[in-house]
Amino acid sequence: MDRQLLHAGHNHEMNEKEKKWLQEQEEWREEHKGHDIMHAEMLLVLLGALFVSQIILILWKQKHPRSYNMVSLTGLWVIPFLVSCYHHYWRFVGCWLLFSVITAQVIRLARCKPLGGKTPRLVYRWFQFLYNASYGFGIMSYMVMMCVLFGLHLLFVEDPEPVVDFCIVLFFYGGYFGVLGRDLSELCAEEMASTIGYYEKDSISSRSLEENICAVCGQSTNSASDATDPEPAYKLSCGHVFHDSCIRGWCIVGKKQTCPYCKEKVDLQRLFSAPWEKPHMLYGRLLDWIRYLIVWHPAIIIIAQGINDYLGLK
Repeated sequence: MDRQLLHAGHNHEMNEKEKKWLQEQEEWREEHKGHDIMHAEMLLVLLGALFVSQIILILWKQKHPRSYNMVSLTGLWVIPFLVSCYHHYWRFVGCWLLFSVITAQVIRLARCKPLGGKTPRLVYRWFQFLYNASYGFGIMSYMVMMCVLFGLHLLFVEDPEPVVDFCIVLFFYGGYFGVLGRDLSELCAEEMASTIGYYEKDSISSRSLEENICAVCGQSTNSASDATDPEPAYKLSCGHVFHDSCIRGWCIVGKKQTCPYCKEKVDLQRLFSAPWEKPHMLYGRLLDWIRYLIVWHPAIIIIAQGINDYLGLK
């Protein structure tokens, strides 16, 4: 009996929510009745802002990539934090602070001169961990969402709303920290490689690369010479040899697609030939799109809204 009363109360609550939602929709339709032309003009303004902004962003990235990357990284790091503080999303604020403290320490190690022998591999392993965790969160949120679509959530809860909310939060956390980690890893990769001396951003390094030396970390790739922390090595098509974690961090996490020493293009399909590694490259491209969604899309929407307000379109 108690269970039936509880179920009836739950249905009544859902009906009340549905009635309230329908009422709000009806009020919105009445408020905007006869505004079809104005809404079409607002849509044109939005599409125009998106088109023009894309051209500006592409030209900016091509002509001034350094300033574009710095502005993108600053916005990516700061904007979600400020929005979360404003809306009192303290769980995200706590995760952001923890991430920032640890990553700031990693960046400090990457910028130290002289650079410690184990520092590059330690830095890459941290960012590789962030990337793998982000990838895992994305897969988990997708699997849980599929369970909801097939009704498997009914085995645990009746209301799918909290499960869907959990999927959205999980995907956002994974995507956000994955994007931020990749951008910071790119900066650290260039900084460490330049400090070691085997990498020059705009030219080929004048320093000669000794045989069996990893140009990313400057350490020997011979496992026998590093018995305390042996690691498999990988030889690129250009003939240069790198530690497995170093070249993976350089290519996937650090977003580089050339040999750190000679600048020859890296064949990622050959480097990551295992079938289970293919999705990592696709996920990397997805993270690039998420960066645009977090940083530039809100800015474009604000600009379009400002144009609408200036033109008196509401």
